Amino acid sequence: IGGAQYDDAQAACDKFVAETGALKIHPFSARETIAGQGTLGREWQGQEPDLDTVLVAVGGGGLISGIAAWFAGTSVKVVGVEPEGSRSLQAAFEAKGPVTVTVASVAADSLGARNVGQLVYDVCKDTVDHVVLVPDAAITEAQALLWRDFRLAVEPGGAAALGALIAGSYKPQPGERLGVLVCGANVDLAKLIEITA
Repeated sequence: IGGAQYDDAQAACDKFVAETGALKIHPFSARETIAGQGTLGREWQGQEPDLDTVLVAVGGGGLISGIAAWFAGTSVKVVGVEPEGSRSLQAAFEAKGPVTVTVASVAADSLGARNVGQLVYDVCKDTVDHVVLVPDAAITEAQALLWRDFRLAVEPGGAAALGALIAGSYKPQPGERLGVLVCGANVDLAKLIEITA
Protein backbone atom coordinates (compact mmCIF):
# COMPACT_ATOMS: atom_id res chain seq x y z
CA ILE A 1 0.00 0.00 0.00
CA GLY A 2 1.35 3.40 -0.82
CA GLY A 3 0.32 7.04 -0.92
CA ALA A 4 -2.45 9.10 0.59
CA GLN A 5 -5.09 8.64 -2.14
CA TYR A 6 -6.58 5.64 -3.91
CA ASP A 7 -4.74 6.42 -7.16
CA ASP A 8 -1.41 6.34 -5.29
CA ALA A 9 -2.21 2.90 -3.87
CA GLN A 10 -3.24 1.67 -7.33
CA ALA A 11 0.07 2.86 -8.78
CA ALA A 12 1.95 0.99 -6.03
CA CYS A 13 -0.10 -2.13 -6.80
CA ASP A 14 0.61 -1.86 -10.52
CA LYS A 15 4.33 -1.55 -9.80
CA PHE A 16 4.24 -4.62 -7.52
CA VAL A 17 2.41 -6.66 -10.17
CA ALA A 18 4.95 -5.60 -12.83
CA GLU A 19 7.88 -6.52 -10.58
CA THR A 20 6.57 -9.83 -9.24
CA GLY A 21 4.13 -11.18 -11.80
CA ALA A 22 1.45 -11.34 -9.11
CA LEU A 23 -2.17 -11.83 -10.15
CA LYS A 24 -3.97 -8.51 -10.30
CA ILE A 25 -7.66 -8.30 -9.50
CA HIS A 26 -9.10 -4.82 -9.58
CA PRO A 27 -10.17 -3.70 -6.08
CA PHE A 28 -13.69 -2.74 -7.14
CA SER A 29 -14.40 -3.09 -10.86
CA ALA A 30 -13.82 -6.83 -11.32
CA ARG A 31 -16.30 -9.70 -11.37
CA GLU A 32 -14.30 -11.53 -8.68
CA THR A 33 -14.39 -8.52 -6.37
CA ILE A 34 -18.09 -7.85 -6.90
CA ALA A 35 -19.02 -11.51 -6.42
CA GLY A 36 -16.95 -11.77 -3.25
CA GLN A 37 -18.32 -8.59 -1.75
CA GLY A 38 -21.83 -9.63 -2.73
CA THR A 39 -21.66 -12.42 -0.15
CA LEU A 40 -22.25 -9.70 2.43
CA GLY A 41 -25.76 -9.30 0.97
CA ARG A 42 -26.36 -13.01 1.52
CA GLU A 43 -25.11 -12.74 5.10
CA TRP A 44 -27.28 -9.68 5.71
CA GLN A 45 -30.37 -11.39 4.32
CA GLY A 46 -29.68 -14.44 6.48
CA GLN A 47 -29.48 -12.33 9.62
CA GLU A 48 -32.41 -10.07 8.82
CA PRO A 49 -34.67 -11.47 6.08
CA ASP A 50 -37.29 -8.72 6.35
CA LEU A 51 -35.19 -5.69 5.38
CA ASP A 52 -36.82 -2.99 3.29
CA THR A 53 -33.74 -0.87 2.55
CA VAL A 54 -29.98 -1.13 2.97
CA LEU A 55 -27.57 1.82 3.11
CA VAL A 56 -24.12 1.08 1.70
CA ALA A 57 -21.15 3.45 1.50
CA VAL A 58 -19.62 3.81 -1.95
CA GLY A 59 -15.99 4.30 -2.90
CA GLY A 60 -15.18 2.57 -6.16
CA GLY A 61 -18.48 0.72 -6.06
CA GLY A 62 -17.43 -2.93 -5.74
CA LEU A 63 -19.16 -3.42 -2.39
CA ILE A 64 -22.43 -1.80 -3.40
CA SER A 65 -22.36 -3.62 -6.76
CA GLY A 66 -22.09 -6.98 -5.05
CA ILE A 67 -24.75 -6.21 -2.45
CA ALA A 68 -27.11 -4.71 -5.02
CA ALA A 69 -26.63 -7.70 -7.33
CA TRP A 70 -27.49 -10.01 -4.43
CA PHE A 71 -30.71 -8.13 -3.67
CA ALA A 72 -31.68 -7.68 -7.35
CA GLY A 73 -35.14 -9.04 -8.00
CA THR A 74 -36.17 -8.73 -4.35
CA SER A 75 -38.13 -5.98 -2.63
CA VAL A 76 -35.01 -4.70 -0.84
CA LYS A 77 -34.01 -1.19 -1.93
CA VAL A 78 -30.24 -0.56 -2.06
CA VAL A 79 -29.19 3.05 -1.46
CA GLY A 80 -25.64 4.26 -1.99
CA VAL A 81 -24.03 6.73 0.40
CA GLU A 82 -21.15 8.92 -0.73
CA PRO A 83 -19.29 11.78 0.93
CA GLU A 84 -20.15 15.13 -0.63
CA GLY A 85 -16.50 15.46 -1.62
CA SER A 86 -16.22 12.02 -3.22
CA ARG A 87 -19.25 11.32 -5.39
CA SER A 88 -18.09 8.92 -8.09
CA LEU A 89 -21.27 6.82 -8.38
CA GLN A 90 -23.71 9.72 -8.24
CA ALA A 91 -21.67 11.52 -10.91
CA ALA A 92 -21.74 8.38 -13.06
CA PHE A 93 -25.53 8.16 -12.70
CA GLU A 94 -25.86 11.81 -13.73
CA ALA A 95 -23.53 11.35 -16.73
CA LYS A 96 -24.99 7.96 -17.69
CA GLY A 97 -21.53 6.42 -17.45
CA PRO A 98 -18.30 6.52 -15.43
CA VAL A 99 -16.65 9.93 -15.10
CA THR A 100 -13.67 11.19 -13.12
CA VAL A 101 -14.42 13.34 -10.08
CA THR A 102 -12.29 15.27 -7.62
CA VAL A 103 -11.89 13.72 -4.20
CA ALA A 104 -11.79 15.69 -0.96
CA SER A 105 -13.25 14.00 2.11
CA VAL A 106 -12.36 12.72 5.57
CA ALA A 107 -13.26 9.32 4.10
CA ALA A 108 -11.00 9.63 1.03
CA ASP A 109 -8.69 6.83 2.18
CA SER A 110 -11.45 4.24 1.70
CA LEU A 111 -14.14 6.04 -0.32
CA GLY A 112 -11.84 8.11 -2.49
CA ALA A 113 -11.94 6.39 -5.86
CA ARG A 114 -12.03 9.10 -8.53
CA ASN A 115 -14.38 7.04 -10.69
CA VAL A 116 -16.35 3.83 -10.77
CA GLY A 117 -15.46 1.40 -13.51
CA GLN A 118 -17.73 0.44 -16.38
CA LEU A 119 -18.60 -2.91 -14.79
CA VAL A 120 -19.59 -1.24 -11.52
CA TYR A 121 -21.69 1.30 -13.37
CA ASP A 122 -23.40 -1.39 -15.45
CA VAL A 123 -24.37 -3.34 -12.32
CA CYS A 124 -25.39 -0.32 -10.24
CA LYS A 125 -27.48 1.50 -12.85
CA ASP A 126 -29.98 -1.36 -12.78
CA THR A 127 -29.78 -2.41 -9.12
CA VAL A 128 -29.07 0.64 -6.94
CA ASP A 129 -32.17 2.70 -6.17
CA HIS A 130 -30.32 6.00 -5.72
CA VAL A 131 -27.35 7.67 -4.06
CA VAL A 132 -27.39 10.17 -1.20
CA LEU A 133 -24.56 12.51 -0.25
CA VAL A 134 -23.35 13.04 3.29
CA PRO A 135 -21.21 15.89 4.65
CA ASP A 136 -17.89 15.12 6.31
CA ALA A 137 -19.18 16.50 9.63
CA ALA A 138 -21.90 13.83 9.73
CA ILE A 139 -19.38 11.10 8.89
CA THR A 140 -17.16 12.25 11.76
CA GLU A 141 -20.19 12.45 14.07
CA ALA A 142 -21.18 8.90 13.11
CA GLN A 143 -17.65 7.69 13.73
CA ALA A 144 -17.68 9.31 17.20
CA LEU A 145 -21.14 7.90 18.01
CA LEU A 146 -20.07 4.38 17.06
CA TRP A 147 -17.12 4.63 19.42
CA ARG A 148 -18.94 6.39 22.24
CA ASP A 149 -22.10 4.23 22.26
CA PHE A 150 -20.89 0.87 20.93
CA ARG A 151 -17.09 0.91 21.35
CA LEU A 152 -16.67 0.28 17.63
CA ALA A 153 -13.51 1.81 16.19
CA VAL A 154 -14.68 2.42 12.63
CA GLU A 155 -12.85 4.28 9.86
CA PRO A 156 -14.62 7.32 8.38
CA GLY A 157 -15.66 5.43 5.23
CA GLY A 158 -17.18 2.69 7.37
CA ALA A 159 -19.24 5.26 9.27
CA ALA A 160 -20.54 7.05 6.17
CA ALA A 161 -23.79 5.08 5.86
CA LEU A 162 -24.72 5.92 9.45
CA GLY A 163 -23.71 9.51 8.70
CA ALA A 164 -26.48 9.62 6.08
CA LEU A 165 -29.04 9.09 8.86
CA ILE A 166 -27.39 11.61 11.17
CA ALA A 167 -27.33 14.26 8.43
CA GLY A 168 -30.86 13.51 7.28
CA SER A 169 -29.53 12.65 3.81
CA TYR A 170 -31.64 9.52 4.07
CA LYS A 171 -34.92 9.71 5.96
CA PRO A 172 -36.53 6.32 6.58
CA GLN A 173 -40.29 6.02 6.33
CA PRO A 174 -42.23 5.06 9.49
CA GLY A 175 -41.87 1.32 10.02
CA GLU A 176 -39.17 0.94 7.35
CA ARG A 177 -36.78 -1.89 8.24
CA LEU A 178 -33.38 -0.42 7.51
CA GLY A 179 -29.96 -2.03 7.34
CA VAL A 180 -26.95 0.25 7.72
CA LEU A 181 -23.59 -1.20 6.73
CA VAL A 182 -20.82 -0.29 9.17
CA CYS A 183 -17.44 -1.73 8.25
CA GLY A 184 -13.73 -1.00 8.20
CA ALA A 185 -11.40 -0.58 11.15
CA ASN A 186 -8.54 1.25 9.44
CA VAL A 187 -8.71 3.94 12.10
CA ASP A 188 -6.25 6.69 12.93
CA LEU A 189 -6.48 6.35 16.72
CA ALA A 190 -5.20 9.88 17.34
CA LYS A 191 -8.04 11.28 15.20
CA LEU A 192 -10.59 9.01 16.88
CA ILE A 193 -9.48 10.27 20.29
CA GLU A 194 -9.68 13.85 19.01
CA ILE A 195 -13.25 13.54 17.70
CA THR A 196 -14.52 11.69 20.77
CA ALA A 197 -12.89 13.94 23.38
